[in-house]
Amino acid sequence: MSTNIFTAFVALLPSYPLQLATITAIEGEVAQLVLPGGGVLTARGAGAVGDQVFVRDGVIEAQAPDMPFVQVEI
Repeated sequence: MSTNIFTAFVALLPSYPLQLATITAIEGEVAQLVLPGGGVLTARGAGAVGDQVFVRDGVIEAQAPDMPFVQVEI
């Protein structure tokens, strides 16, 4: 049985990551979001401007708890 090494490698990678973002604008069902690192993206879903949300693969999954964000570099 032969195995494609690239396919085996891709299977080890995680799917789309769950990210924390802040809603900066909403137009219809599409929200503009800002990530803690400064990146900007758009996603489908509900929320209000200023809300912190969890987003994955262009979809707002849930509202995030209102807690301070701490980023630690390793």
